[in-house]
Amino acid sequence: MTETASSAPPPSSLRRLVPRIFSRAARRDDVDKLLRTVRTHHPKGDLAIIERAYAVADKAHDGQKRQSGEPYITHPLAVAQILAELGLGPKAIAAALLHDTVEDTGYPLDELAADFGDEVAMLVDGVTKLDKVKYGDSAQAETVRKMIVAMSKDIRVLLIKLADRLHNARTWGFVPPHKAAKKATETLEIYAPLAHRLGIQAIKSELEDLSFAVMHPKLYAEIDSLVKQRTPQREQYVQNVIDAVDADLRELRVRGRVMGRPKQLYSVYQKMVVRGREFDDIYDLIGIRILVGTVRDCYAVLGAIHARWTPLPGRFKDYIATPKFNLYQSLHTTVIGPGGRTVEIQIRTHEMHQQAEFGVAAHWKYKERMAGGKTDAKAVDADMAWIAHISDWQAETADPGEFLDSLRFEIGAKEVYVFTPKGRVVGLPTGATPVDFAYAVHTEIGHRTMGAKVNGRLVPLESTLQSGDVVEVFTSKNPDAGPSQDWLGFVKSTRARNKIRGWFTKERREEAIEQGKDSIARAMRRQNLPLQRLMNQDSFTEVARQFHYEDVSALYAAVGEGHVSTQSVIEKVTALVSVEETNTGPIDIPVGRSRAPRGGDSGVLVRGAPDILVKLAKCCTPVPGDEIVGFVTRGSGVSVHRGDCTNVKALKEEPDRLIDVEWAPTTKSVFLVQIQVEALDRSGLLSDVTRVLSEHHVNILSATVSTTNDRLALSKFVFEMGDTVHLDRVLNAVRRIDAVYDVYRVTSS
Repeated sequence: MTETASSAPPPSSLRRLVPRIFSRAARRDDVDKLLRTVRTHHPKGDLAIIERAYAVADKAHDGQKRQSGEPYITHPLAVAQILAELGLGPKAIAAALLHDTVEDTGYPLDELAADFGDEVAMLVDGVTKLDKVKYGDSAQAETVRKMIVAMSKDIRVLLIKLADRLHNARTWGFVPPHKAAKKATETLEIYAPLAHRLGIQAIKSELEDLSFAVMHPKLYAEIDSLVKQRTPQREQYVQNVIDAVDADLRELRVRGRVMGRPKQLYSVYQKMVVRGREFDDIYDLIGIRILVGTVRDCYAVLGAIHARWTPLPGRFKDYIATPKFNLYQSLHTTVIGPGGRTVEIQIRTHEMHQQAEFGVAAHWKYKERMAGGKTDAKAVDADMAWIAHISDWQAETADPGEFLDSLRFEIGAKEVYVFTPKGRVVGLPTGATPVDFAYAVHTEIGHRTMGAKVNGRLVPLESTLQSGDVVEVFTSKNPDAGPSQDWLGFVKSTRARNKIRGWFTKERREEAIEQGKDSIARAMRRQNLPLQRLMNQDSFTEVARQFHYEDVSALYAAVGEGHVSTQSVIEKVTALVSVEETNTGPIDIPVGRSRAPRGGDSGVLVRGAPDILVKLAKCCTPVPGDEIVGFVTRGSGVSVHRGDCTNVKALKEEPDRLIDVEWAPTTKSVFLVQIQVEALDRSGLLSDVTRVLSEHHVNILSATVSTTNDRLALSKFVFEMGDTVHLDRVLNAVRRIDAVYDVYRVTSS
């Protein structure tokens, strides 16, 4: 029997822990607010199209309600407001207001195109196609594939989708917990990284925090509480640093704005999990942001700060001279501030700050870039070069699961910046090699690469490049030259990997098919499997379909090229041909080998037969106050279970062996209780918990302790108890231990 605890608190608990996901909107006031926001960014924009779009959407969604109970129109209105604050133009705002009409109402796309024009219709159609796809393991990958295809045609489709996801995230409190958790996982893996890749920090940060809140509400509440407890001391320290920087700005005669950077809860959590740091260590890292007028002022302020405080070696980053791939620009430095505490400082211009917060939306001015219906190619190429790369390799990757893995790597990878011999900057993933560089310059150069120089010195092709390296590659003049299969062992970029695989797929498909077939046959012989019976066409056709390949030849080729492991194919074929037998175990399975209570009676009587031997089931450990049922065992008297025990369903299949029982505890009655303690892992935690249990005279019979990768400590204790009132006192005492955010009794339900 497996014991389970609820993976997510009920909605009432969530409302207490995370009020942010229970947002509601006031519709009428928001229409005027939306128009004012658009007018701020586009003083001469066509507001009439927004008013018409609102009227059509309001009529189309009339009578529809969201799960929060609000009129449905509040959702497109909130999405439009998010986009308006990002600075998008009237047509994109109109599309946001109408983005659910085609899918959820009787308003057809051709009528929308006639009413609002082809551009708005194209945006609405792009978002609609994304929404129609069902989510699942491979279906989710297909969704992202379609998203990237749509995005490469018009980036505003993705911006509308991100805003749609953000508003939905704000109302996850009204969605069933399991559905909200699924959406939160998907958001953390796909939408938040895409927002980061587009440079939209404002959306990225909120999506991460809301997803974290839904997936780990208790951890979220605990970190939020820890942050709030230390806020007064932190604010005083930050103010002292700001005053010192303000003095430097006045001395330099530079006009600027100095502010503290807010701590993102998900960022704190990540540092605790990924870097294994204690909370207090993270919180000592104070963040300051300085906004000035010009690039010259940025460097002047940097010099003044380094003159006042000692900079930490290796912690200076100049993203102004070499911007990140998502166009982010800023100077980053870390110094030893007042009192010896570490202070992170960011210095940027006001325009750079807009770019950092709103990313591509801050400068994607469609009205200015549309001339005669044609987009300015230079502006698009300069701003969104990475979209072209993603579009390229999404078309080259046949397997949707592999595409999603590639996308996750591509949008989450850190980058190095190297130079061509002519001084052009090329961005590559961390750990990239000269081969990655060659494929980033041109596919044919990559295929024909035979050697490389880094900073004027010959190096092996598998050498790791560092930011600032000047890279030159040598190519073969042989027209039949091609890549080496060994390159797949060290290239880091998705583009290079897909180009190399594509070359082998095209040039050596027949060879790969034979290699794959031979590999499977050899593995079957080694495992003494019936080769003739397993290697029939029908079973392999079904396995090819499961792996999303068009035919058996494609499956063999994938095995030969190393895309699919031989063992995974054999396992699926064996599962199809053979029939596995399922064994059913005994009904009453104990929790573990805990010692039985040392003495005392069970505290339970069988109605009408008080002398019958009674024992409490270990699978659910009932205690007085629980609803119980009795089951007549063979030779061991009556076994007593909680009414909601998972084993009771099986017991009810033999109703003639069920018997009425009732609680009759005496002073000698002793019961087994199991509790689970959930806490943020820290040193001395187990010692503190066992000390509190001992102080409350708890006799611990067994204990299991585990720590997950995300720094969550789970401890289970089994102990004896005579009075159920005593249990509440024990739980309350454990709950007061520092870093413990939940403790509860474990049952089978």
